[in-house]
Amino acid sequence: MTASTNWKGDGGQPSAPTPRTPLSELARQAIRERIIDGSYAQGARVVEREIAQDLQMSRVPVREALRALVEEGLLDLLPHSGVRVRRLERSDVVHLYDVWEPLAIQASRLAAHRVAVAAPEESSALEGLQAALEQAEAAAAAGERTRENNAGTAFHDRIVALADNPLLTQLMQRLNGQLRLLFGLNTEPTPMRAQHREMYERIAAGDADAAGAITLLHVRRSRELALQAVTATAMP
Repeated sequence: MTASTNWKGDGGQPSAPTPRTPLSELARQAIRERIIDGSYAQGARVVEREIAQDLQMSRVPVREALRALVEEGLLDLLPHSGVRVRRLERSDVVHLYDVWEPLAIQASRLAAHRVAVAAPEESSALEGLQAALEQAEAAAAAGERTRENNAGTAFHDRIVALADNPLLTQLMQRLNGQLRLLFGLNTEPTPMRAQHREMYERIAAGDADAAGAITLLHVRRSRELALQAVTATAMP
């Protein structure tokens, strides 16, 4: 059995399965997107049978996807059976940002260093980073928040890719889902985009110290907004 194309992928557009992509991974991507865009609200119970019917899959790949999302920190196991969308508390935000901050700074520093030592003809390594900026700005102009958030996440992902450190990539992948969930709660995307632009400029200039400094400011501001958003969602 194959998955249908009625769910949205990372870019917000319908995604079709490919022969090389396991159904469990397609289910994982679909469920993750619905958690991040709020279709599955924090604290809501996620029913394996209903998801399988919705995605037109058997329950086996859906079950595997749910287990993976528990490991990813987006779902919580219920005491007796089943899972629910994780409800992030203030302590979760603090712990997450305590870990992300030094990793984000190091990613920007390594990316800038790689640009500094690269030959001029290798400047194409920055193209993906610039493309993510342009996609976020175009989405913001169109009022498409989900697409803007996806582009903002892609911007950070591409800094990590540019840093070219496999261990850093592995660590960041572990945090990615929870970070995307918090980014989606941000009600002030404009200053975040402006700081992304500054980060890009410092990295493109090959200035590791400046790239690290603006990334620190960016992460600290993101932390403030995330704490505000989590506090607001917790209010009755």
